[in-house]
Amino acid sequence: MAISYDDIENAFLFVSMGQQFMNNAYLCKETGEIFYTSEMGDSDDLPEDIEDLEKYIAIPHKNDLDLGKALVFEFVSEYLPEELERVYSIFRRRGAYSRFKDLLASKGALEDWYEFEDQRQKDALKRWCRDNDIEIED
Repeated sequence: MAISYDDIENAFLFVSMGQQFMNNAYLCKETGEIFYTSEMGDSDDLPEDIEDLEKYIAIPHKNDLDLGKALVFEFVSEYLPEELERVYSIFRRRGAYSRFKDLLASKGALEDWYEFEDQRQKDALKRWCRDNDIEIED
């Protein structure tokens, strides 16, 4: 059964919206249905057999796919190598992503970052689907 890539991506964005394990999504490989849970409440009722790893798989968080800080440093190395030390410094403190985006805006590279991040995210998510034998339809 093929599952809509958009459904997988939406679940991935939901899971990645918060800190790891704050939001979760589970894909039923048999039906393509996705179940959502959140520490913030308003969660779906999970099936009794949700622990069946043959039938259900947890949608990954962006950190599970190395799409967090590693992606930032990859981007900066490629697009703004002269700012690499500054970005390392930014990521040593809280609130790093907003300061990072401020830096990108000041350099006129914010749109490049969003395109880079989006493409890497799509590639990683499609690879995750392949690795887990999840057939997707675009």
